[in-house]
Amino acid sequence: MSSLSHLDATGAARMVDVSAKPTVAREAIAEGQIRLQASTLDLIRAGQMPKGEVLATARIAGIQAAKRTADWIPLCHPLPLTGIRVTFQESAQGLTIQATVRTTARTGVEMEALTAVSAAALTLYDMCKAVDKTMVIEGIRLVSKTKGDPS
Repeated sequence: MSSLSHLDATGAARMVDVSAKPTVAREAIAEGQIRLQASTLDLIRAGQMPKGEVLATARIAGIQAAKRTADWIPLCHPLPLTGIRVTFQESAQGLTIQATVRTTARTGVEMEALTAVSAAALTLYDMCKAVDKTMVIEGIRLVSKTKGDPS
C-alpha cells in the first residue's frame, strides 16, 4: 500500500476512505487579501461600483463555493456544512477576506474555507476590474483548523 493517502497501491488517485474515523465537530478558518487602489475601495464603500454591490456578491460567491468544494477539487469529500461565514476587513492595501467553515463530519473543512476565500477574492476582482487594473490577489492561506468531541 502506498504511503501517500490519496494514491492506491498501483499509484492511481483515490478518495481516502474516512468511514472508520469518528464524526466530530470541525472548523477551519482561511484568509487572503486583495490589493486595491484607494479609489476602488472608496467606490466599494460608497456602493458606486458599476457591477453593483461588490461585498454582498463576493460573500455569496464564497458561501456558494464552500458548499461546492467537492465539485472543484476532485479528491475532496462532499461535506454537510453547518456554518459558513465570509467577512471583509479593510486595510491600507485593500481588503482581507476571511472565511470560517464548520461541519460535523469525519474529515476537515480546510479546503472549503480556502475555496470560499478564493471564490470571494475572484468575485471581488471580477466586479472591480473595470475600474482597477492593478488588483492583486495574494496570501490565501489556512489560519486554523480545529476538531471537537465526537457527536
